[in-house]
Amino acid sequence: MRIVYDVSPLSHPLTGVGNYVRGSLAGLVEAASGAHEIVAFAPTSPAGRRAIPRALDGIDVELRLVPLPFSQRWRDAWSRLGRPSLERMLGRFDAFHFSDWMYPPQAGGVRATTVHDLVPLRFPEWVTAKTRSMHGAKYANAARTCDVLFVNSEFTGRDVVARLGVAPERIKVAYPGVKDDFRPEGEHADLGRPYVLTVATLEPRKNLATLVEAHRLLGDDFLLAVAGGSGWGDQPELRGANVVRLGFVSDDELGRLYRGAAAAVYPSRFEGFGMPITEAMACGTPVVASAHESMDEAADNAAVRADPDDPAAIAAAIGEAVGRREELVPRGIEHVRRFTWRAAGEVFLTGYEEAAQ
Repeated sequence: MRIVYDVSPLSHPLTGVGNYVRGSLAGLVEAASGAHEIVAFAPTSPAGRRAIPRALDGIDVELRLVPLPFSQRWRDAWSRLGRPSLERMLGRFDAFHFSDWMYPPQAGGVRATTVHDLVPLRFPEWVTAKTRSMHGAKYANAARTCDVLFVNSEFTGRDVVARLGVAPERIKVAYPGVKDDFRPEGEHADLGRPYVLTVATLEPRKNLATLVEAHRLLGDDFLLAVAGGSGWGDQPELRGANVVRLGFVSDDELGRLYRGAAAAVYPSRFEGFGMPITEAMACGTPVVASAHESMDEAADNAAVRADPDDPAAIAAAIGEAVGRREELVPRGIEHVRRFTWRAAGEVFLTGYEEAAQ
């Protein structure tokens, strides 16, 4: 098969979706074992032409980048206009997998995408107007035109069936893997005092304001370390002697931060899966996770769960996780063994092959 995979999101610093795109493509290449031709494609800006090859370093794919000024506007127009077909640019292919950023037309072959979550539909107040518009159009097109829709959890799959009207047989679950940077062995970060770590883009859905309040209830026992990009919307108060705002960090540094933390806390109100939960577990760190059902598969029975809207419950869960470290760490390490990018790639390859029959 000749498989075209849209890597447009890799033009920006890698967060959840970008990490999934990069990891699942690497897993697809590994699963294909040289038996299939895999093309990484993106119409992108000059900055993207530099960032995407860096992100794909070490992955054996054919790279087809189309340089375009104002590339996001171009991708939007191409998707909404519905012409020309992708074959005009890339020639014949057997499968096309598009991202969150565009849904261009194709004349033939299997059509596929990944749905990471339905936040813009379920909670429009938690995203920007641009995100609502872009994702709403993508969801509608995917439900109407895709032969197979990949999702990152059973929870998201059920959501797609219920809210987009997609037949269950068109859904395939490809769980996120865990990067090699996230492992128990290695250096531990030292912030001068014991700390709890949270990893999130600063936006309303991630619920950091409630975490800050929970942290205050803990007194001076721990620093609160916050890793993640700036995001948008009202920001929680992240200043003070006991709060360390780290900003966006590399995977290598993030691994050190996870390993050095007394606990990792993920109080998000809603997720498609919750990759920081499994990343922290893979580093041998006890985890506190939101009790929302969208994080059940990531957390399983290896994390302490807490009501994301109750600061006292989060504070108590942090104390419990620290106290149960000897129990939770091996349980978490065992739990995350099932989450590999090779497994995700195998789901993709099987999905394309079945849809092509």
